Amino acid sequence: MGEIKRTPIDEASLERLLGLESSKIGFYAEVKQKIQELEAANLGLRTKSSELQAVFDSIADGVAIYDGSGHVQHRNHVCPRLFPRETIVGSSCGKLFHPELPHSPASCPVERALTGESVQISFTTSAEGAEPRYFDVTATPIEDAVGQNRALIFLRDVTEKRLQEMQLLQAEKMSSIGLLAAGVAHEINNPLTSVAGYAEALLRRFRDEPELRGDPRLDVFPKYLEVIIRESYRCKGIIDCLLSFSRKSDGSVEKVDINLVLHEVLELVRHKSRYERVEIREELQPDLPLVHGDAAGLRQVFMNLLINAHQAIKGAGTVEISTSGNDSGVVIQVKDSGCGIRPDHLDHIWEPFFTTKSVGQGVGLGLAVTYNIIKKQGGEIQVESKQGKGSKFTVRLPACQP
Repeated sequence: MGEIKRTPIDEASLERLLGLESSKIGFYAEVKQKIQELEAANLGLRTKSSELQAVFDSIADGVAIYDGSGHVQHRNHVCPRLFPRETIVGSSCGKLFHPELPHSPASCPVERALTGESVQISFTTSAEGAEPRYFDVTATPIEDAVGQNRALIFLRDVTEKRLQEMQLLQAEKMSSIGLLAAGVAHEINNPLTSVAGYAEALLRRFRDEPELRGDPRLDVFPKYLEVIIRESYRCKGIIDCLLSFSRKSDGSVEKVDINLVLHEVLELVRHKSRYERVEIREELQPDLPLVHGDAAGLRQVFMNLLINAHQAIKGAGTVEISTSGNDSGVVIQVKDSGCGIRPDHLDHIWEPFFTTKSVGQGVGLGLAVTYNIIKKQGGEIQVESKQGKGSKFTVRLPACQP
């Protein structure tokens, strides 16, 4: 027999031979292939969608997308924490950025982004009974396939940063006042030294020259000169305390005598007590252990507490300051007979810029600064208060170990 020749048949020829082109088998095979292609494409889309959603949710800022009409289309998980009602899907941009106006094309970041403009603004929210919050907003237009813009919004809570900036600004202002006070104190110190010196010289003459002592017209002069000398040195002592208080802290830790610090601070506030009918009572343990701390920072702590105690008293009253301690630590208490602190305010008194004082009385930084200084030095501070009965602040500091 002769050799049989085999002719190769390609896939198209095979389909024609079997009649798959026109048969239902061929149609279903093509449909099946398309379905497989679509499933593969859908899987890829789902994977990409999951990746994008993961990226969307991993952003620490609030992210929202507004559609062409200015309504929330998507938002990440941060938005409900920042603005739970204002960023609900379907909410208009007005609920967040201009609640009192239906439209605000000049100031609304969403409306400006929908016109194709990239915008960066800052705004503040202040709910009733709550502290104000500060936000930075970035709005970017997103153009879709048909040329219509949507708005991508980033919301960043910068409240803590803004408060730190304000606190730093206030600290710089206080530092400038301290430098000014130090300069004035030096200028006053020089003439006071002259006054005290000349008064002492006159008093020596009265003691050394019998004819002056025998003159009846000058009988009261020694007494007057002694008062001038005593009060001049008292003023010099106050100025020295003021210079110590205004001296900038370098953060260095040293052994500190708390009683000495309190004497310096009390010397500065006693004049306030005289004019405001406030009695200061001291009960300082004489053999108080030394503490490791920043003396300048501790002066500021007790100055803040004593000034607050004075301001809490309207009319006559008392401020009691006491110290006690042993080898483990030192306890300082400042108690006043003032108006006390409302129970709903007690949890907020350590917050920066929280104050119940009237305008001009304070900015709400004293207790926040006090708390931070005490914590940095390894101590703790507590408060007990009853409205109408007064307040008691207790500071605990670790003692120096032998």
